[in-house]
Amino acid sequence: MCHTDLHIVEGELAAQKYPITPGHQIIGTVEKPGRGADRFGPETRVGVPWLYSTCGECEFCRRGEENLCPNARFTGLHADGGYAEYMVVGQDFAYPIPEAFSDAEAAPLLCAGIVGYRSLCKAGLQPGERLGLVGFGASAHISIQVARFWNCPVYVMTRSPAHRRHAEELGAVWVGGLEDQLPVELDRIIIFAPAGRLVPPALAKIRPGGTLALNAAYMTPIPEMDYSLIYGERIVRSVANATRRDGEEFLKLAAEIPVRTEIHPYPLSAANEALRALKESEITGAAVLEIELQ
Repeated sequence: MCHTDLHIVEGELAAQKYPITPGHQIIGTVEKPGRGADRFGPETRVGVPWLYSTCGECEFCRRGEENLCPNARFTGLHADGGYAEYMVVGQDFAYPIPEAFSDAEAAPLLCAGIVGYRSLCKAGLQPGERLGLVGFGASAHISIQVARFWNCPVYVMTRSPAHRRHAEELGAVWVGGLEDQLPVELDRIIIFAPAGRLVPPALAKIRPGGTLALNAAYMTPIPEMDYSLIYGERIVRSVANATRRDGEEFLKLAAEIPVRTEIHPYPLSAANEALRALKESEITGAAVLEIELQ
């Protein structure tokens, strides 16, 4: 489950059709290949991410930026997703899943993991640099493991005491609130919370030439701020979706580390309760819906 699911369910991201089945971190086995589909045979375990399809012909697709394709369709927003027993996806937009992960362990890797990885890359994080994470949900708890693998000290800013403890368990060198004084300036910060008001105080913690990446498909307005916060060639950039190449790179890296996802399973019938818990920041790690065929 993902915060983007919540934005779709609550109408902050409008689907093109209703009803729509949410869910875009999907693990399943191929029941039956469609006509002409030969990449995966029956019973092959595959994953389906947020990126459902692209046109393959526009300028963005041609230069490897398919995440920006104006005709892209997204799982659970434009096409029915994974809160269901069955779904259909094009073979070119599904991934083989490393055997190192169970179904439940692998599910959060398909958005929280992939988009978190893209955020690290778009932030320009280099081995050994100081990284800040604002918010510590499903994506951040995976991103910190990648950053630690790259020998980066990680500073976590979150309000939740449970999330602070979780960050410490995963190797954060400092935990606290965004309002607290850090002992050092940071090279890169990623904001995971969809709150524009967090941008100015986050910028105040970045060194000149550093980068602030916004990992959110939806964000509330960014308030007016003093130019001095961005002066010094600081960079603010959004992270928009992810490419298939991101997914392939990340899943290989996740198996190498190996990434360990903290999961909280719910039955499909409790999806609304899980969404409420997600909204109230009651989940440490990632919520996973477990679906049994009848």
